[in-house]
Amino acid sequence: MDSKREKDQDAEFEKITAALLKSRTGEFDLESILFLKLRSHGIHDLGCVGECINLERLDLSGNNITNLAPLASLRLLSVLNLSANRISSLEPLRSCDNLQNLNLAGNIITSSVESLHCLQSLRKLENIRLKDNTYNYTNPVCRNTSYRAIVLEMFPNIKVLDGERVVGRGSDLYQLCKDIDDTIKAGLYKNGQLIEHPDCKPWVEDSYWEIKRSNNAIIEEAYKQFNDVLHECRLLNNRAIHVISQTERSMSLKKQPKQYAI
Repeated sequence: MDSKREKDQDAEFEKITAALLKSRTGEFDLESILFLKLRSHGIHDLGCVGECINLERLDLSGNNITNLAPLASLRLLSVLNLSANRISSLEPLRSCDNLQNLNLAGNIITSSVESLHCLQSLRKLENIRLKDNTYNYTNPVCRNTSYRAIVLEMFPNIKVLDGERVVGRGSDLYQLCKDIDDTIKAGLYKNGQLIEHPDCKPWVEDSYWEIKRSNNAIIEEAYKQFNDVLHECRLLNNRAIHVISQTERSMSLKKQPKQYAI
């Protein structure tokens, strides 16, 4: 009897049911669920998750999901984690208009970048992950030699790709650090010393930091007029300081009490 009950409980976790959703979230109405986390439960059937039409954040990582059809009705979904599943088709996500953050690392998305075309209509998508080096998650599509360039071209609004910031604040520093790491990995260091190459050139010319004045006559005249005005201002300032000093001295003398000889 107990073994049968345990088996029934396991079967319920293989498919998302209304009872499972209510027990996990404490919500009686599925439309009231805004956040849902069902990580590593062996789920392969999304069941009635599509009825949670107000869902904003969903974590289904570490399951056995293959079919995303029930997610098509989640128009308010902004964050979706589907890493470590068995997903090959992303077509149902086309209608998730509000999607901003999408994690697909560790699936079986085909090697052709055409499998990502259905996501191009998602104008709010800013963060997409198809591989995760930390957990050694990837997808066949990531093996394409031009994968990164193609994805960035397909999704011009992307700010973060595979955990790497590609535009916006911090992107230049991130790229610099990445270039340094790539250089080290390339074996350009030998016995702790950087191998010098004769063809290396400075980043900028020696005269780069020199302030160069324009030959334009109009600009030269403007420089002259500005310097003349600046000189006059300094003279006026010195005169003002002198007048103020004299005034303060005369006022202090007036305030002193007169002394009379007895």
